[in-house]
Amino acid sequence: MSPNICCLCKLFREDENGITSKVSLEEVLQWSQSFETLMTTKYGPIIYKSYLKTEYSDENMEFWLACETYKKIESRRKRISVARKIFKNYIQPQAPKEINIDSPAREAIIRNIQDPTQSCFDEAQKIVYMHMERDSYPRFLGSEIYQKLKHRPSD
Repeated sequence: MSPNICCLCKLFREDENGITSKVSLEEVLQWSQSFETLMTTKYGPIIYKSYLKTEYSDENMEFWLACETYKKIESRRKRISVARKIFKNYIQPQAPKEINIDSPAREAIIRNIQDPTQSCFDEAQKIVYMHMERDSYPRFLGSEIYQKLKHRPSD
């Protein structure tokens, strides 16, 4: 069984994690209003990340979420440690989960990684957000995952 089919099975198997039984139809319908709405609802990012796995692009959501967490770090020492992990996993060439960003954004991060600020990943995060919004989000709305949630029987 391919990994993308497996994640669909896990998502809809109620005994697995119960997410699909917890998300309301009202929330599901809100996701079609805008990508921003999807990203700010309780279960939207979780379901969307499951969908991105089927497209083999879940690294985008993982990076975006890592940046959101990173921006909240107050401690300089912890910020440096987390910034290096983000860089190693997503930014450096041939990273295990390398994201698709342009050279100027990548080079700016490389220049600033020794003394990272809370905003050092902002440009890369905007690029990834734009990719998800313009490319994957429209496909998500037509996907089997979204359609099953939208048309599932009410309890």
